Amino acid sequence: MTHILVTGGAGYIGSHACKTLAAAGYTPVTYDNLCTGWQDAVKFGPFEQGDLTDRARLDQVFATYRPAAVMHFAALSQVGESMRDPGLYWHNNVAGSLCLIQAAVAAGCLDFVFSSTCATYGDQDNVLLDEGCVQAPINAYGASKRAIEDMLCDFGAAFGLRHVIFRYFNVAGADPEGEIGEFHQPETHLIPLMLDAIAGKRDALTIFGTDYDTPDGTCIRDYVHVSDLVDAHVLGLKWLEAGKESRIFNLGTGSGFSVREVIDQSAAVTNRAVPVVEGQRRPGDCTRLVSGSTRAAAELGWTPKRSTLAQMIGDAWRWHQTGHYDK
Repeated sequence: MTHILVTGGAGYIGSHACKTLAAAGYTPVTYDNLCTGWQDAVKFGPFEQGDLTDRARLDQVFATYRPAAVMHFAALSQVGESMRDPGLYWHNNVAGSLCLIQAAVAAGCLDFVFSSTCATYGDQDNVLLDEGCVQAPINAYGASKRAIEDMLCDFGAAFGLRHVIFRYFNVAGADPEGEIGEFHQPETHLIPLMLDAIAGKRDALTIFGTDYDTPDGTCIRDYVHVSDLVDAHVLGLKWLEAGKESRIFNLGTGSGFSVREVIDQSAAVTNRAVPVVEGQRRPGDCTRLVSGSTRAAAELGWTPKRSTLAQMIGDAWRWHQTGHYDK
């Protein structure tokens, strides 16, 4: 059985990736410090607790499992926090990734799938973003991801490390079979916050900014179902297995929805009202982020199958009602 080292495999996207890898015939080895992940989400392969900055621990895990590739999801990802404490993001995301990449190269594990973000593009209004667009991040989170992308290119030139980089748009939804889902502490993502408000677990959903230059004044985002997203990662892994060159792919649907549109769809799916309060803009938030890329479809054969708002919210709502990892 081929082992794949999955950093952040106890987190939201990482745990879904582990399930998909296992279904594809791989053995995912979760490496996670449980800072934001949940051990109860590790169900599909071995678990190794450790920090990205702990080189000795990483070396031990590489030696034990001899993984064929790395899928790197582990990162801090809160935009607001990155604006308040950028050093935390440069230390955890960038220094941690450097340690991981060096350990992988030393172990001869030269295939690397990286979880990046559309936040590397910054705020480019009225632009459908493709992989050739200028990267101009406006927060430390996006800047840290861009730095890791550059790092991978440099290690590729020096040591033959080959990579597939995925720049995500907004990830939503939950495992359709209900085994795993989205749960953060604190929660910062729109859809789970909204479902908490609908279920009475918080007083209301706060809309951060209603004066953006959009039709209804709220931010617009491109949403992709987490199951579709991790399917792309397996395709990226197979791309590297086939000996193909390093590549960057956007993962989005090309459709943008405003915060108010997501609220309206959530009310329709759950048949419940969404309690809402209007707040000020958050530093570091972009007005509009929508993918204009067809590269993943053309080159990987990736086709999102569940990435409608109704499906994403419906899957998230069903999982939301079954219970969380903190029970």
